[in-house]
Amino acid sequence: MHLLILDGQHLEAEFRQKFGAAHQYTFVPAGPGRLVDEIEAAMPLLDDALPTADVVFDFGNYGPLYEEKEGIIAFVEAATESLAGRFGTDKPAYSVFGFSGLPTLLNRPLLEVSVYDEADAEQLADVCARLGTAHCLVADRVGLFTPRLLALAVNEACFALQEGIITPSGAGAVLEPVLGNVLARANAVGVGRIHDVLSMLWEDTHDPRYHICPLLKRMALRGGSFNV
Repeated sequence: MHLLILDGQHLEAEFRQKFGAAHQYTFVPAGPGRLVDEIEAAMPLLDDALPTADVVFDFGNYGPLYEEKEGIIAFVEAATESLAGRFGTDKPAYSVFGFSGLPTLLNRPLLEVSVYDEADAEQLADVCARLGTAHCLVADRVGLFTPRLLALAVNEACFALQEGIITPSGAGAVLEPVLGNVLARANAVGVGRIHDVLSMLWEDTHDPRYHICPLLKRMALRGGSFNV
């Protein structure tokens, strides 16, 4: 299959490890924050790749770039936005699924995915088989499952650090038996991305569990990482 990955070039190694050499890959830097000349340079690459693309992995909200491609199947990054939140009552004409595309969470035995419509579950199983991956269907909620769980663990670890219950160097020993070293995992995923997941979970639910620890917020704003 030809996989077209929009703004996911930071996960190129994970994509190739996850799905293997049997597939063709095209990575297009389509992000809105990029310089005008970079976007213009990327468009010919997109125009060349789209006619033969079978599956799009969309790390932004780039549906208009491929919505008219007949038969296209799109996986959209859903750690910070549910499919229902993105599309509302207007289900797109193309097939769309949510996936957990945070760094370190893609290349796992199970592809974590959600569906807009439960009737699409059979098609999801078919495309995952063609991709060569087992999959795990989770509810269409902000954070899916693993990003939600990881964000909660990191947030609680930050509260423990802030309150002096643990130190960064001792966090691994305290948390390893249950969660592994969540602070090191936060570094691998990106502290800013963890913050974004929590922020959207709070906005979606106003559940006190997702109230962001000030330490985590400060580190995210400064682009910091944990010293572990």
